[in-house]
Amino acid sequence: MDIRQMKIKAAEAALSHVEDGMRLGIGTGSTAEEFVRLLAERVAGGLKVEGVPTSERTARLCVELGVPLKSLDELPELDLTIDGADEVDGRLRLIKGGGGALLREKIVAAASQRMIVIADESKVVDMLGSFPLPIEINPYGQVSTRLAVEKVAATLGLSGELRLRSSGDGVFTTDGGHHILDASFGRIPDAEALAEALNSIPGVVEHGLFINLATLAIIAGPAGARVLEAKT
Repeated sequence: MDIRQMKIKAAEAALSHVEDGMRLGIGTGSTAEEFVRLLAERVAGGLKVEGVPTSERTARLCVELGVPLKSLDELPELDLTIDGADEVDGRLRLIKGGGGALLREKIVAAASQRMIVIADESKVVDMLGSFPLPIEINPYGQVSTRLAVEKVAATLGLSGELRLRSSGDGVFTTDGGHHILDASFGRIPDAEALAEALNSIPGVVEHGLFINLATLAIIAGPAGARVLEAKT
């Protein structure tokens, strides 16, 4: 079973949690796109759902495949969000934002009663941080913001390259008009402390640490899909 087949298996398992009439948050990324394709087949077969996409990219795919969409203002409270992750640990803490949609992904997840993460085995880690942490920043004053991020990271014993994400010949810009710093901190022993510290920096719009948002993770491997629940 290759990586794409694993992603499809995770998406199939997540689809079993979708019920008729649900208000769905629909994630961004390669695994979430497999979910959208499967969801579209169910919609074509009569399933009634309304989806709120977490990115323009996801919205375009949903429109192309016939998945009904609403804005989050139209559906401010959601039943379930299904989204991927760049990393997930045993407490269902996540790093997200590799696709650049972390702000909208977090807003949608927070508006949902439940969030199910779908991923392949390669995304499961003992400790977050091997994947560079995306930090969404305001373009104004970004050098000052970068310095502030370095300083708060240092107080937590973290260091590593902070790279401004690029796209083609220019700087990557999110759907909200912001930039992203990818922080290669390595292992992050205290994700909660880092999240709080980053939240205190005015130029930081949002960060890719998703804590206390996921309620369940469906992890696919060569043997099939398994459910990962938070360790107590």
